[in-house]
Amino acid sequence: MTTQRRSYETGHKPKCLVIVDDTAEWDRAVYYASRWAIRVGGGVVMLRVIETEDQNQQWLGVADIMRAEAEEAADEALDRAAGRANGIAAITPERVIREGDPTEQILDVIENDVDIAMLVLAANPGAEGPGPIITTMAKTMGAFPIPVTIVPGGLTDAEIDALS
Repeated sequence: MTTQRRSYETGHKPKCLVIVDDTAEWDRAVYYASRWAIRVGGGVVMLRVIETEDQNQQWLGVADIMRAEAEEAADEALDRAAGRANGIAAITPERVIREGDPTEQILDVIENDVDIAMLVLAANPGAEGPGPIITTMAKTMGAFPIPVTIVPGGLTDAEIDALS
């Protein structure tokens, strides 16, 4: 990644990127990011990635229906997350829906928005591990282009308030 971050330059404002997925802990990341946005006068970009699978040509009609349903579900998830952010910080986050590999899409969104200064993820507090995105990204974290904040999924609103 070669794009220079411009988050704090004149005419720009810092944004954090939050992934809205099907995990229970996405709310913790949205809460933290919204509180952060209040503190720094920044914004929030919410990303929902629709993972695509190889599709057999003879099932193209079914694939189109499945894609439409996935896009509808993505819109609903982003509606919930945006409502939550608005309730926390009175902000209207940017919404992005992408298709493909989550890590590739996260990196592409960061590459194409020079104001994104931080990625906020939330970790599953359970014994099954932190979650699929964190597990996958941990392998490339040392070469990641921006800071990554991982919010423990077990934190309460009050505990996040104290940290953000």
